[in-house]
Amino acid sequence: MNRKELIYEKLLELPDNNGIDAQNLASILNISRSNVSHELNTLCKEGKIYKTSGRPVLFFVSNTINTTINKTKLDEFVKNNISLRQAVEQLKAAILYPPKGMNCLILGGTGVGKSMFASLMHDYAIEMNIKSKDSPFITFNCADYTNNSQLLTSQLFGVKKGTYTGADSDKVGLIEKSNGGILFLDEVHRLPPEGQEALFVFLDTGTFRRMGDDELRKSDVLIISATTENPNSSLLKTFTRRIPMCITLPSLSERTLEERLYLIRSFFKYESEKLNRVIHVSLNTMRAFLSYDCTNNIGQLKSDIQLVCAKAYSELLTNIKTDVRINSNSLPLYIKEGLYKEKEHRILWNKLVSEEIEYFKFSTNDENNQQHSDRENDSIYDIIEQKLDKLKYKGIPDIDIENILEKDITKYFEKYITGVSEEINRKNLLNILGEDILDFVDKVVYQIVTSLKRNLNNNVYTALALHINTLITRVYNNKTIVNPQLNKIKTLYPAEYAIALHAKDQIENHIHHEIPEDEAGYLTLFLVDDDKYSQKGIDKVNVILIAHGKSTATSMADVANDLLGEKFAIGINSPIEVKPSVVLENLRTIVRKNFTTSGYILLVDMGSLTTFGEIIESEFKVPVKVFPLVSTLHVIEATRKALLGLSIDDIYDDVSSINSYVYVNNKLQESVTDKNKIVIITACLTGEGGSLALKSFLKNNLKYDKELFEIIPLNCLDKKYFKEQLIKIQKKKEILFIITSFPIDVDIKQYNMYDVLSMKVMDKLQECVDTKSVILKMSSIIKENIDNIDGNELYEDISQFISHTESKLKIKLEDDTLIGITLHLAFAISRLKKGNISIEYPGKTEFIQENIIIYNIIKENLIFIYNKYFIDVDDNEICYIMNFFSHRNSQN
Repeated sequence: MNRKELIYEKLLELPDNNGIDAQNLASILNISRSNVSHELNTLCKEGKIYKTSGRPVLFFVSNTINTTINKTKLDEFVKNNISLRQAVEQLKAAILYPPKGMNCLILGGTGVGKSMFASLMHDYAIEMNIKSKDSPFITFNCADYTNNSQLLTSQLFGVKKGTYTGADSDKVGLIEKSNGGILFLDEVHRLPPEGQEALFVFLDTGTFRRMGDDELRKSDVLIISATTENPNSSLLKTFTRRIPMCITLPSLSERTLEERLYLIRSFFKYESEKLNRVIHVSLNTMRAFLSYDCTNNIGQLKSDIQLVCAKAYSELLTNIKTDVRINSNSLPLYIKEGLYKEKEHRILWNKLVSEEIEYFKFSTNDENNQQHSDRENDSIYDIIEQKLDKLKYKGIPDIDIENILEKDITKYFEKYITGVSEEINRKNLLNILGEDILDFVDKVVYQIVTSLKRNLNNNVYTALALHINTLITRVYNNKTIVNPQLNKIKTLYPAEYAIALHAKDQIENHIHHEIPEDEAGYLTLFLVDDDKYSQKGIDKVNVILIAHGKSTATSMADVANDLLGEKFAIGINSPIEVKPSVVLENLRTIVRKNFTTSGYILLVDMGSLTTFGEIIESEFKVPVKVFPLVSTLHVIEATRKALLGLSIDDIYDDVSSINSYVYVNNKLQESVTDKNKIVIITACLTGEGGSLALKSFLKNNLKYDKELFEIIPLNCLDKKYFKEQLIKIQKKKEILFIITSFPIDVDIKQYNMYDVLSMKVMDKLQECVDTKSVILKMSSIIKENIDNIDGNELYEDISQFISHTESKLKIKLEDDTLIGITLHLAFAISRLKKGNISIEYPGKTEFIQENIIIYNIIKENLIFIYNKYFIDVDDNEICYIMNFFSHRNSQN
């Protein structure tokens, strides 16, 4: 027996295996300490023994502690997760370490399965009779209380009655609740200093005190913590000194393809059980899931599989499919891209599955399929079913229901993405602001949320952080700023203003420099609820419709209100037999009940009704604009613009413009061919603050042609003034989208700061820019690809046709649809001019009958195309063109 074997045998013989250090073992064996230490470390590397990280270092063999030869669930688990073999051995050692297990720290990136692994530790402890079957397993996410250490401390350790306002009874903390079991502290690196100190006392002594209590308490609880951070950071070093075992979990990319395939199968089986239905998954779908870049590890893989299953289930419920079937063409693009890498994995596929398999079937009857409990409450499938019932009850067609459900499903799964985005957002903020400023911001936010007694959402936190950084820079450079709304802010939001003053004091103490009171006014607006803001905000123009007939006005108003989703337009019916004086008195009553100093738009049809405006303006001393010969389109436009908070003059001008085809066509041409650049707006409370930082961020992360686009930072302290700025810009240029620190009630695409800085919506922003770039270059594209017609002239004719058709149908095509129909018409006209015949449209007669109004409008608007290019556009071609408009029309 060599020296290493002798040392190993001696460790096996030690009673109770409490562990032994190298010096004592050397004395027992009469071997030099250096030789014993060398062999012990060799045995550790081979995985035969384990050691603690504290002082003195103790060595032990885990399988001397009442283990059995029988395979455990963990052993079965390792069979399919070979990359976790080392981690599982450490898990066993931590649980079996005498007398009551070993506190440990789990390391790994977002989504690698740290929570799942902690749960496995609890299961193993029960299986090995280390913990009782009813022993608690409690999870606590430290990130939820980053900015409120008092609340965190009370959650962990409990509170004595009367300690602070609201503590009207003794409260038991999680440390006590976990007695006899395991407490899992996720994202432990987010613990604030106060929370760390209290936890370390417990780790060192096993004792704790409730907040406000002198009584010393004990709890027999095993602490398992987890972090995504580097264990060498200053925070985690304090943990590693107290926690002897660190377990590192590999990322999904570090695991074998066989393991990934096993995970994919397991997740599909699990979804099948929740649905209690067979799920059919195509071969290419499996390949895509095996090969795509799943950056957020197993958590994202599971979430992505749930997403495609939910979409497939919604297609079954809306009769689009007859079973739950997933094909690669219905996958999100980022997953489908995995198919392009499939060659790298062809050898594995040839080994594991046959190319002849068209669909995999996952069901509850599959072998080795683990049984799960009944579908949890509020699962995505329950949500789909409940929403479906509501939509069908309202009589909405299946095709529209499917579109609505798809948006709801995507929104549901953003819950998972949020945690990931938060980490990305913080890292981007760290790059912009620096660690010192961001740490200080956290202290200010802690004080704010404690005083407000509510958390700030991620977007407000991001905007506030950028603003404080700008404020400090401005003060250092002796640049004063005047807040013209200061007195109004003090009056409207006194509680929030008092908190902002305290935050101003904190900043003054931090930078050792006095700050003007105006700055507190800006800080206040970050603390005001949107609901509270809007309630005291814009006084909107009212829209009142008066028309002859028993129900003409109310019917038109109902149409506008239903389309816009708000009961805003008011209809007053004027039957022929009713005297105008009675109708006028009805109008006076409605004005009194709905009084506004912003004025009234009166939409009337004819006769004496046109004179009512002067009377109301004179009696109530408010501006009134009267628009005669009203149509439903006028009502919709007036109501939409009024809801956005536009002035009475702007609303009247916009409604008047509807009467002219030439105006509509010119507006379309202006937006598409205008030489002015397309504008992207970044908006914050100060134009030189977060909006400038955001502009810089976009310039570095967004790909765009500087000749076509420009980014403009704006001040949005006063929302009404901000809207006026937007309107001025819109009169000259097109605004593609806005990025704001809080929502603005305008009819322009907008994204919040947090989503942008966290990279959550960068793909959407890039898609907007790319699509608009194609539209701006459409004339050149047609010119380069059409060889028998002047490209520029053809493009202008097609744009005119689209504009007229949109106006007749009272719709506005989305940018991607606009690109599609423009290219389709260009190539169709070119093809017909060459004498080529049209392709037969399937179900042509039925399609025309079902959409006869659209058919007639398109046919009428195509007349000038027939005459100019001497072509015959038959019903087949018209049906293909109708497709672009009928789909958009069905959504309105």
